Amino acid sequence: MDAITSSPELRLVQHRQPDAEWLLASREEAIEPALEIIDAHHHFSEHWGGYMPQDLLEDGAGHNFIATVYIQCGWQYRATGPDALKPVGETEAVVEVTRECAWPSARTRVAAAIVGYADLRLGAAVDEVLEAQRAAGQGRFRGIRNSGAFHAGFRHGVLPRPMPGLYADRAFREGYARLSRHGLSFDAWIYHPQIDEVVDLARAFPDTPLVLDHIGGILGVADYEGRPDLAWREWLPSMKRLAQCPNVSVKIGGLGTAVFGFDFASRPSPPGSLELANAWRPMVETTLELFGTERCIFESNFPVDRSSASYGVVWNALKRLAAGCSAQEKRMLFRDNAARIYGIELVHSI
Repeated sequence: MDAITSSPELRLVQHRQPDAEWLLASREEAIEPALEIIDAHHHFSEHWGGYMPQDLLEDGAGHNFIATVYIQCGWQYRATGPDALKPVGETEAVVEVTRECAWPSARTRVAAAIVGYADLRLGAAVDEVLEAQRAAGQGRFRGIRNSGAFHAGFRHGVLPRPMPGLYADRAFREGYARLSRHGLSFDAWIYHPQIDEVVDLARAFPDTPLVLDHIGGILGVADYEGRPDLAWREWLPSMKRLAQCPNVSVKIGGLGTAVFGFDFASRPSPPGSLELANAWRPMVETTLELFGTERCIFESNFPVDRSSASYGVVWNALKRLAAGCSAQEKRMLFRDNAARIYGIELVHSI
């Protein structure tokens, strides 16, 4: 219902996954190993080289991960039953594969919070899906993500390509209005020319917490390939407008997604955390300045961001980018903001 048919001539932006040898070379000792972290954005999937809870736990060795937030990616939908309820299968699968990572037995509570999918264009009828998702999450279901990421010149990713202008669609907004009644937040994934669509949505529903994924998807492909100044001139004014919406928070990460255009995975050897931090610094520091440490959340976006470096190196880069923050600000960026937005009890806090 929310997908459109892609033309066979439409350019496909391929996401490059590095091989095991490249990732093995991407290793560093953890910076600030005692710092408690909630990874606010990761996936399980057979896509992107495959990724499951044990992979995540092994990748996080050396860092102090106390919990994670699982974000929908179209994984393990139900094969039968009503189409509207098929996405509930993803939540059911996440709960099943993370049973051994549940509190209080596990040091890292993998998928302590779950953000799933429901087709909000169902309007008021989406209530049935939201109730089913909450029941399937067994106390862990916290929000909905509907991708609005659309560009007329290319397609990308494993999610269905959405209709243009999804967030302004009347039926979508009718369904979106139901989120606050169920105590759910919304994750928005778009490309930077669409940020003002998120601004309009946030203003229309000020009581619904909205999280902008991947600092607004600054494009480095299609019209923006080799033209970072153009992307910046468009991204910055829109982000300034979005920052005026108090119900909006921003996830910092996801910059390994192919549409950003960094393409570290094509290099013969991986970058270190210092190089990553320097490449990402202008966008990250500007986002922190606009939204403040109380409305920014660090994320891994793994396994997608394996195209940048290994898990530990990505987190070292984020720690380098937060080096100038106070201890309290670091707690907000790495732990507290994710816990607050996604309702995660800080049982391991010190």
